[in-house]
Amino acid sequence: MIRLFTIDQGIIREIPVAGATDDLELMRTAHWIDAHEPTEPERELLSTLLSVELPESDDVEEIEASARCFVDQAGIHVHSLFLAPQEGRHVTVTVACILQNERLITIREDEIADFRLLRLRARRGQVSCSDPAGLLVTILEQKVENHADTVEDLHRQLEEVSHLVLEEKDSELYQAISKMARLEDSNGKIRLCLMDTQRDISFLLRNLKGRPAHEETLREIMRDVETLMSHTTFLFDKINFLMDSTQGFINIRQNQIIKTFSIAAVVFLPPTLVASAYGMNFSHMPELQWLLGYPWALGLMLLSGFAPYWFFKRKGWL
Repeated sequence: MIRLFTIDQGIIREIPVAGATDDLELMRTAHWIDAHEPTEPERELLSTLLSVELPESDDVEEIEASARCFVDQAGIHVHSLFLAPQEGRHVTVTVACILQNERLITIREDEIADFRLLRLRARRGQVSCSDPAGLLVTILEQKVENHADTVEDLHRQLEEVSHLVLEEKDSELYQAISKMARLEDSNGKIRLCLMDTQRDISFLLRNLKGRPAHEETLREIMRDVETLMSHTTFLFDKINFLMDSTQGFINIRQNQIIKTFSIAAVVFLPPTLVASAYGMNFSHMPELQWLLGYPWALGLMLLSGFAPYWFFKRKGWL
């Protein structure tokens, strides 16, 4: 699907296409072409517009710096990682951005919240920029703002897990470990996106020289990214601390269970010895002829069981 946008008096506005995305002339008038899961005819149309072949999915996912940020006859290429929620987790999605003097083309294979929010703001006339380069900077700025919101949400969830692990009694620690694993994975994905954004901004600062407004905005975004990187490091440290604490609490609980079984075995061992002694079938056992032989054996078993229990209690082992 292809969506078209234009810059009208410094405001981004969506061009209603009404199924006319195959109109090459209409696409030429757009300052921003957003291609979401483009079909083969749409890719061919974009290739005709750019006079170059569009990058394939495998090319977009390359991790080498030279393959993600470069300049050719089609314009400035920036392949940037974005965050997208999927089935309760976060995944990274690469968006291919091609910046030309007269337009910006973005190509992606998945729906991304950053673009959905940007479209919503554009329909309300809330996105301002002067040229396609400013629009690319705005997209990166929106991306970092959403990452900041996601980091805050992860921090809030981590506080809930911290309360569950450190303050609640008889809490489900195994469930807490599962939550921490998801938070650690999401935090790692955010950090990966932020590192990729740092590389993108450094590349744009080198290739957008002579545009002071864009350079200053990019430097502000870089400072925000560095702050968020420090926050993700803090989250990693806290997750590791809670993971170690949770494992320690689980070990303590298991040790308590083993301790209970061990004490029970020691307490019942002397009565078992007494019962075994009086269970032997010898003919000459004086206690067999006693009138109170049976109560004597029961009392001896109770006494031999209570004695180790009293000893453990006095030592503070129970």
